[in-house]
Amino acid sequence: MTKNVWVCLGLLALGLVGIGAPASRAQGLAVGEAGGGSETTTISATSLTNTAAESSAAGLRRRIHALEADYSGVNTEISAVTDSETPASTDIPSQDQGSSAPAPAQAPAAAPAAAPAAAAPAALPTPSMSGPLATAVPHEIPAGPFGKIEITGILSGIGDAIGNRVATGDSLAHADVSNAQVFVQKTTGWFQFFLQAGAYNIPVLGVPFAQDGPTISNLYGAFPQGYLKLVKGNFNIEVGALPTLVGDEYTFTFENMNIERGLLWNQETAVSRGVQLNEVYKKLTLAFSVNDGYYSNRYTTLSGSLAYAINATNTLTFVGQGNAGSNVKNTVATPLLQNNSMIYNLIYTYTKGNWIISPYYQYNAVKRNAAIGIGAGSHTNGGAVLFDYAFKHGFSLALRPEYIRSASGNLSDPTSNLLGFGPATGAFSFTATPMWVKDGFFIRGDISVVHVTNFNTGTSFAFGPTGTNLNQVRGVIETGFMF
Repeated sequence: MTKNVWVCLGLLALGLVGIGAPASRAQGLAVGEAGGGSETTTISATSLTNTAAESSAAGLRRRIHALEADYSGVNTEISAVTDSETPASTDIPSQDQGSSAPAPAQAPAAAPAAAPAAAAPAALPTPSMSGPLATAVPHEIPAGPFGKIEITGILSGIGDAIGNRVATGDSLAHADVSNAQVFVQKTTGWFQFFLQAGAYNIPVLGVPFAQDGPTISNLYGAFPQGYLKLVKGNFNIEVGALPTLVGDEYTFTFENMNIERGLLWNQETAVSRGVQLNEVYKKLTLAFSVNDGYYSNRYTTLSGSLAYAINATNTLTFVGQGNAGSNVKNTVATPLLQNNSMIYNLIYTYTKGNWIISPYYQYNAVKRNAAIGIGAGSHTNGGAVLFDYAFKHGFSLALRPEYIRSASGNLSDPTSNLLGFGPATGAFSFTATPMWVKDGFFIRGDISVVHVTNFNTGTSFAFGPTGTNLNQVRGVIETGFMF
């Protein structure tokens, strides 16, 4: 008898669960589980309460007799209840239709979904930056027929201390504004543009420090870069003052892993005026430019680059540039030797997780041209590796070892001093740059050393009061914010 009673109880429980579960689950899916399982939970709580109240032996016997009397009608009742519940469940739309079923009477109605917030403007790819700094989220303003124009900027200051200053009268310490620049651009549609304006400083290893005023007036003015861009699919044309295709470092401090530009960068173009064609074809990115090279205002230089994205982590790039003519101009922005040279790069870039690793090789050469004052030909071979590792909480560390060596057909001819430390000399440098970034704010420091090799003791192109010291150590700090 007892065995039959427990069997009856089990059948009754299974019947009740079978009734409540389908409707309860369908309602939970339709309203995002807001009321899912509420009916089953209520039933379970009531059963536990009744069981506790009737836990005495007499109570248990009364419930057993009652169950035995009612057992014969259990199946009929289950069928009746199932029939009454089925229509309600079949009227509930499925979740992937995008509508919610009405909440059950005993559950609170689900709150209506909030309207999605408007997406914030994404960070821009220009000006180009190698990291770990990045452009701020742009400020968008309506501009009538131009649509939306995006504005970003940077304000930063710099200070340094130098051991064995350059013999040309450099000071032992400096402080200045490194960047006070604004970038205005349009990045959508077939007609786009970019404009960079403001003050800047370009510190370079082994070269005397120049304040903002002389830097701006002797180099690229208060509008160093700016161009129009016509876009059609994966092809575009840029016309104006363009960032160079050459090298693996950009021009301005905030664009790079290290504050100071390196020895290899000092052989490269920075800003060139001209026309550039760009095309992306599958994994290839191609660029070709006709420009004025080292800001010479003579449009006889041809530049090109070919980048192959091996995969999402690895990229290989080849760059070439040469002056098809000749030019006697010789200024800070347009050095005679480099402006009449050919220069090539082979660059490999690895980017994954917290790592950026980019080794590259560089070769540049200038031929003898006595008509424009180049008495002997010369060339350089150089290589560098750019490392950056991002730690937690905004900290990162960048390292840059590099070596470059020049060769000349005439060691006694100062016009073949392509490297700057004298004909046929070489130089090694190492730079370490720890940095901390918080939102738009950053603070970082360079610790760098330059060592001159193969030095001709009869010249005074190195460091120190007499220009014969072969080592220079610098400490640089830069802080500011992107906005």
